[in-house]
Amino acid sequence: MARMPSAERRRQLTEAAIRAMTRDGVARTTTRSIAAEAGVSLSVFHYCFDSKQALLESVITTIADHSVSLAKEAIRPRATLRETVRAGFQAYWDHVVAHPEEHMLTYELTQYALRQPGFEHLARRQYELYSTTYAELIEQLRRGGNFELRVPVPVLARYLAAMTDGLTLNFLVLGDGTAAAAVLDVVTDHVAGLILDDTPAALAP
Repeated sequence: MARMPSAERRRQLTEAAIRAMTRDGVARTTTRSIAAEAGVSLSVFHYCFDSKQALLESVITTIADHSVSLAKEAIRPRATLRETVRAGFQAYWDHVVAHPEEHMLTYELTQYALRQPGFEHLARRQYELYSTTYAELIEQLRRGGNFELRVPVPVLARYLAAMTDGLTLNFLVLGDGTAAAAVLDVVTDHVAGLILDDTPAALAP
């Protein structure tokens, strides 16, 4: 077996865990099945992760990174602020539509963590990560547009996290992409409307 830096091996095992959990469910996925999915020995798994909690936290963070990285790339100055905001939402939504099973896994991870004694902090960590990620995206948007918001960044970040979380679950259950796109348009208009009145005209929605 080729030697690999520990950080890269952890990423390999995390991606293997995501595939295994997506296919078999969180509760039925074992460390042995993850090691087999990654093509490594069980000892390699235990060298990289000293607990199941550590593995699940890595899975939660990695899944979030999959869609967030796309949103970060999409949030670049466009003709209007509204177009910039909408592009960020669209990048996230394209990932939901392309990988629904991965997003379904996030809800299963939440329920598993909340029901498993000693794992509750992982669910809190998961939703704190969502808010923190949106706060980073908002700050990225502010740096690119040099504007101020009508509400504090943490409040808007939590609102956006709650909105996209609920909309994603709604889509996974109902499968109505047209309705989801319409909701994203409404949220985009709302966010664009939170720009202070003295925002330069070039940045106005």
